[in-house]
Amino acid sequence: MKTGLNTVLDPTRRSREVEDFEACLRRKVVGQDDAIAKVTAVYQTFLAGLNPPGRPVGNLLFLGPTGSGKTRVVEVMAEALFGDPRAMLKIDCAEFQHSHEIAKLIGSPPGYLGHRETHPLLTQESLNQWHSDKLRLSLLLFDEVEKASDALWQLLLGILDKATLTLGDNRRVDLSHCLIFLTSNLGAAEINGLVESGLGFGQKSVDGEARLDDRTTRAALEAARRKFSPEFLNRIDKVVVFQRLRPGHLERILEIELGMVQQRILQAAGERQFVFRCTPQVKRFLIEQGTDPRYGARHLKRVIERDVVFPLSNLLATGQVRMGDFIRVELDGRGALSFVKEAEGVMVPLLEKFGEEWAPSAAAGRASRGAAAGAGSPGTRK
Repeated sequence: MKTGLNTVLDPTRRSREVEDFEACLRRKVVGQDDAIAKVTAVYQTFLAGLNPPGRPVGNLLFLGPTGSGKTRVVEVMAEALFGDPRAMLKIDCAEFQHSHEIAKLIGSPPGYLGHRETHPLLTQESLNQWHSDKLRLSLLLFDEVEKASDALWQLLLGILDKATLTLGDNRRVDLSHCLIFLTSNLGAAEINGLVESGLGFGQKSVDGEARLDDRTTRAALEAARRKFSPEFLNRIDKVVVFQRLRPGHLERILEIELGMVQQRILQAAGERQFVFRCTPQVKRFLIEQGTDPRYGARHLKRVIERDVVFPLSNLLATGQVRMGDFIRVELDGRGALSFVKEAEGVMVPLLEKFGEEWAPSAAAGRASRGAAAGAGSPGTRK
């Protein structure tokens, strides 16, 4: 009888669920392969049930310059696992820079003024709200953790080590099913100095890029060692340094962001759905305007909002663009963006063909309007 004895096993294989999870992250997070790999490894351990008992599922510290995707990774995780990028509990540590503000997080003890009016943010109900029979996992994000007060630091030491928290009214919160993320911009000034010193943003040499990434990592880790105590760092399972985004990364981010703008348009209420397309010249223009190594992808997003979204909203608000129109965004002779209506009514057959896959809210709106009119139109899906 043939058995599996003496068979060499492959510990690098992933389960199908984790492969799908990783693929979703790679589609929407650009240029941060190390972060994706470490997050995926923690998730695989959790699904296998081998995460350490009596501790959080994982404690991850994300370091790196602003706009490099630290918070974005957590949002994409929430979207991949729960279908909503907001399916996490986010604590903005900038709101807890003074010790007395810790009451907003855990509530005031009985007898203190305002005890009954202070509703804690970090409760068992808020952590478990996205749990399901299939997946009992919570995502907890402490954003800009270096700004936290000493009182919050003391709470974090207990949370990261024992996965428990006692609220002001003595209720206990269990965080053993929590994946905890802490983000920090520590070392950003040193990193920006490296980028602007000549090793810079436009460096084409692969060896030069690798050296700069290595120096960026060392600068961020050194800044973390100066700021955080050894007992805090000893409770971190994985430290990830997010690298600066290069022009090639920004090109992929541009495509993702333009796709998200189109999705917002397709999900708009009423007779507001239309399609737009940017020419290659416009995309190069947006990349040039949106490239700033100090601010990463956030600057590109601001440029898209300023040069694409705002003009499109004005065209829509003034009735120049209607339901089903196809708009081409191009560069005119002066180097400014120009918006040209190529076709009218093309959205209707697109919605009939793709329906809820493209624009579920738009399709639902069309179905409800058709039902109100008493018409069984071919485009209405049952």
